[in-house]
Amino acid sequence: MKDDRYVRIGLIGAGAIGSFHGESVARRLAGAQLAAIADPAPGAAQRLADKLGCVVATTDPDALLSNPDIDAVLIASPARFHSELVVKAAKAGKAVFCEKPMALSIAEADRAIAAAREAGVPLQIGFNRRYDKAWADARRVIVDGELGTPQLLRSLTRDPELADPSRVPPWAVFFETLIHDFDTLRFLNPGAEVTEVYALADAMVRPDFRSRGLLDTALVSLRFDNGAMASVEASFQAVYGYDVRGEVFGQGGMVTMGDVRGSNMTRFGVDGVSSPTVRLNVDLFHDAYTAQLAAFVETVRAGAGAGRLSPDVPVGEDARAALAIALACIRSVEEKRPVRVAEGSQA
Repeated sequence: MKDDRYVRIGLIGAGAIGSFHGESVARRLAGAQLAAIADPAPGAAQRLADKLGCVVATTDPDALLSNPDIDAVLIASPARFHSELVVKAAKAGKAVFCEKPMALSIAEADRAIAAAREAGVPLQIGFNRRYDKAWADARRVIVDGELGTPQLLRSLTRDPELADPSRVPPWAVFFETLIHDFDTLRFLNPGAEVTEVYALADAMVRPDFRSRGLLDTALVSLRFDNGAMASVEASFQAVYGYDVRGEVFGQGGMVTMGDVRGSNMTRFGVDGVSSPTVRLNVDLFHDAYTAQLAAFVETVRAGAGAGRLSPDVPVGEDARAALAIALACIRSVEEKRPVRVAEGSQA
């Protein structure tokens, strides 16, 4: 029997990030209940369900979506399935939280957005950095006008280890890594849009996989329509830890965000000075990952439709905008030239 005290959430995808999100729903979110888990991989959903005390586990996502007791769906499957699952969930009348990227083409993104709009259900995207305190505080400083118009912005993501390059999907450095940075830049330059990019990418961590299409390192220059300039960079291997930082400079000063250090403890010893560092995304952004789901649950409880509750909530249109930048970057790498974002959106 359905308990109206809780938002009943169905999780699709029991991999690393899906498992973390499932644990957040089951153990860290008041007012939410992990009602079902679906994953096509044999045994994956059941193992996670047993761990988290979830009563329903299935290999069929459609069975989860057709369950009338499910209020909302959390999509954490591989990226190539995201847009289709968003459409199916929306048509089933479920509120949707989708991990990034929401889609891999503009056509897919538009279809997902339209499905949520037509169904009148909220569609929130997993751009978790918006919910990290440092990034949220920086946004408030910028919105309050303390820096003036942003002039120079910077965002970077460096993963701690490239364990298995054969498992990296094509163009993942843009679709799955820098997609966060593209959203961050838009978040920190409110109301402005990226108009042009120039991107470089290569296999610098594992050059032996270059011939197989691996791109594990990237650098992008961007221009906004309000005149601001930005740079983003990514590496799939920073031996010192998981490194995510941002910076916004304007006439009135500067804000910076991010710190690879796991604490402000510093050790002074015979080998020099050192600090512990963070190695996992779910550790560095633990609170932000949880906060974004808490915001989603509140959206569902409030009965909000497809419209945006606040400019800070990442919705389908934000996912589309970040995707358009990623597609322009891919075209820039392929054609070795600056590319207008409108050109990339035609891909």
